[in-house]
Amino acid sequence: MTLFGKKDKYQIIVFQTYGTQSHFYTRGRALEDENIDLEQKGILNLLVNFYKRFETDEVVNTSILTNLGDGTSISGKTDDEGYFLIDKQMDALSGLANEEGWVNFEIAFTDFDLKREILNKNKFPGEMLIPSPEASFGVISDIDDTILHTGVVSSLKWKVAINTIFKRATKRMALEGASDFYHRLHRGNTGTEANPIFYVSHSPWNLYRYLELFLKTNNFPKGPILLRSMSSFRSRNKTDGLPEKQREILNILKTYPKLSFILIGDSGEKDGDIYQEIAGQFPKQVKAIYLRIVTDSKRMLRIKNLFANFKDIPFLIVEKTEDAITHAKEHGFIS
Repeated sequence: MTLFGKKDKYQIIVFQTYGTQSHFYTRGRALEDENIDLEQKGILNLLVNFYKRFETDEVVNTSILTNLGDGTSISGKTDDEGYFLIDKQMDALSGLANEEGWVNFEIAFTDFDLKREILNKNKFPGEMLIPSPEASFGVISDIDDTILHTGVVSSLKWKVAINTIFKRATKRMALEGASDFYHRLHRGNTGTEANPIFYVSHSPWNLYRYLELFLKTNNFPKGPILLRSMSSFRSRNKTDGLPEKQREILNILKTYPKLSFILIGDSGEKDGDIYQEIAGQFPKQVKAIYLRIVTDSKRMLRIKNLFANFKDIPFLIVEKTEDAITHAKEHGFIS
């Protein structure tokens, strides 16, 4: 967006992703900087921020370069929506990871014909998670109405819109006890593990920084945040016909075939159906399923019927976080 003849600077938003010791994988988006202040107050300012978040000016079909800490460089290019994906087989990436498994790197524009000022001296930090080989399990969690009060089951989704538009990320309410439960899962039964946490949502990438700030403000364990593009809302032409969220979860399980996962979601949307289908495909990798109760009797009845004969994998409909903590202790997931 250009205001009074002054052109916005270019920036690269690098999404937190995940990989392996031999597989570098990162995603992000190149955009004009709309100067969105996530701490800004006032209804008008929040409306303006919401508009800026979705009325994006992308930097399309431009070259970028990823620089790793060992001097390795990987070239890439943005697509016609400004997104980029860098997916490369490599050696010895684990040597670049910290004790929690995070690999730090930087991405920069390399097309110097852009003729636009670039933020941060053209250095944009990114992080990729390599789960520790000592991890006992991983956690794949939904966000909306699983850890964040959203209102996805409200009529016409009006609560979702109001909460997203008129509430700052720092003022959004986390479900009671959820942060503590996730830290316990992260630490595992020994209390010293670094079990990876993956956050997966139907929300668009436009809300990435908003959700990232929510997780940080509410002290959730850091983990990859996996969303979807706006174009995926308009198109269901994928050859497999699966929702984006389901494809993301399947990709995580295939990336870490030796790691089992606890799946956490809510009873309001399709989490139960997706998780049950995944458990049928990967029974050895699904360690347990937790589904949060929602205030919709028809949806709850459907979920109870759906899981009525689900006996092979630990499953719990969660009314309060304390119930999930007790269940996790009984099954040896946490201490």
